[in-house]
Amino acid sequence: MELALKIAAAAVLVLLLFYMWPAYKHWQEHGPKAEKGDWQAAIVPLGAVAAFVILLILAVR
Repeated sequence: MELALKIAAAAVLVLLLFYMWPAYKHWQEHGPKAEKGDWQAAIVPLGAVAAFVILLILAVR
C-alpha cells in the first residue's frame, strides 16, 4: 500500500507540472523584469531573518 501511495503522489506531481507549465511560460515572458537595486533590497530582510534565527538559537542554549 505504501508503494501505491508513493506512485500516486508522483503521478499527481507530474500532472501538476503539466498543468502549471502554461502559467510558468506566461510569467517568464510577461513577468516583471529585475532592475538595479533589487538584490540589495532583498538582502536586507534576509539578513534580518538570519540574525533573528541566530539570536533565537543563542537564546535557547
